[in-house]
Amino acid sequence: MATNTMVLPDAPQVWTSRKQEFQRLKTRLHEQMIESMDLSKIGGMPEEQLRREMRVLAEDVSHSVGEPLNSDERERLVSEVLDEVFGIGPLEAVMKDPTITDVLVNGPKTVYIERNGQLELTDVVFADDHHLLQIIQRIVGRTGRRIDELSPMVDARMPDGSRLNAIIPPLARNGAVLSIRRFAHTRVQFADTIRNYSITPEIVQFLEAVIRGRSNVLISGGTGAGKTTMLNNLSSFLTERERVVTIETTAELVLKLPHVVMLEMRPSNIEGHGLVTQRDLLRNSLRMRPDRIIIGDVLGPEALDMLQAMNTGHDGSISTVHANDTRDALSRLELMVALSGVELPTLVVRQYIAAAVNILVHVARLSGGLRRLIRVTEVCGYRSGDYELHDIFTFRQSGVDREGRAQGSFWATGYRPKCLERFKTSGIELPDSMFEERELKFNT
Repeated sequence: MATNTMVLPDAPQVWTSRKQEFQRLKTRLHEQMIESMDLSKIGGMPEEQLRREMRVLAEDVSHSVGEPLNSDERERLVSEVLDEVFGIGPLEAVMKDPTITDVLVNGPKTVYIERNGQLELTDVVFADDHHLLQIIQRIVGRTGRRIDELSPMVDARMPDGSRLNAIIPPLARNGAVLSIRRFAHTRVQFADTIRNYSITPEIVQFLEAVIRGRSNVLISGGTGAGKTTMLNNLSSFLTERERVVTIETTAELVLKLPHVVMLEMRPSNIEGHGLVTQRDLLRNSLRMRPDRIIIGDVLGPEALDMLQAMNTGHDGSISTVHANDTRDALSRLELMVALSGVELPTLVVRQYIAAAVNILVHVARLSGGLRRLIRVTEVCGYRSGDYELHDIFTFRQSGVDREGRAQGSFWATGYRPKCLERFKTSGIELPDSMFEERELKFNT
């Protein structure tokens, strides 16, 4: 006997369609409510009174457009319209979640978040491309910047410290794209990274000696690997007697020190004027009597000025660079020095880099979203046409578990760093047993 088969529509598509329909209704009501409200009276109105007024208005407007709402829908509509008026629309909820580290909007229908190192597709949708563009323009406007066809790309810091990047058509062919790197209000400390098996106590002890012994440190890694977290943690070993100058493209460092001067580059305005680069700030910082200079991210010609600072008495400086490995980080520095416009022989540049950088620290985000310190390396000079690099500690990956997360262990390589002799002059002594070749165990 034949049976009738009902073909159900794809559930995610139906859900997205319903969400977008609600967004369209909300947008339509939002526009009519804005037309009906006396905006001059709501500026000083208490939030609870404002919500009551908007509930009544939402009900009136919903009936006028033929969309009667139940109490739950009305309350939700009021909350979301308030987000549209005073917040950042559909993104307001995810921006309030402290567990979310990244918000990635790939169009009105596709919004991803990163939580615990894993990407998740959310049910957040915008009404349409125009709605998404409006929210982007509102967020960008709050940073004192603008985004439009004449200036279709922007990188800025939001009021809460989060880093924002937006790009819109015609540069973004598939529609507006928004990326937000959330600002961590609670700093991840070394104790946390030890608990997460991202680093061992022995390595932390050595890095503390590196900072207190005033070695120049370069932290390398990819985007989102934890370079800024590592830099923040290393800065915790600085003393209160030191004057520290920080230089960043977008302010992200959180230094708990009393004597910190924080400098941030300024992009040019819409007329193309007013640009202040990291290189400008770095040159100016040398006149500010710094004990330490911390550069949030070396991206271009300022690399030469950073090396000059490291080689001319400002030892103990720290910086980060995007690179795939410690040796690659030095190659990146060579390239950025070449961008400075100063014509120097390659041999001279490499010798200059080898003399300036003492310790390389490489961090990475491994499969499964796990962040690990991968390598601590000493730079011992430049000989026979190559950098002389010696790994002190390494992370050796052995495979992945059933959930796709990287597995491995930390090792001391058996190399005894030359910098230990210099540490002794500062009253810092580390036991030789710390550097014996062995697997570094966690106390569990």
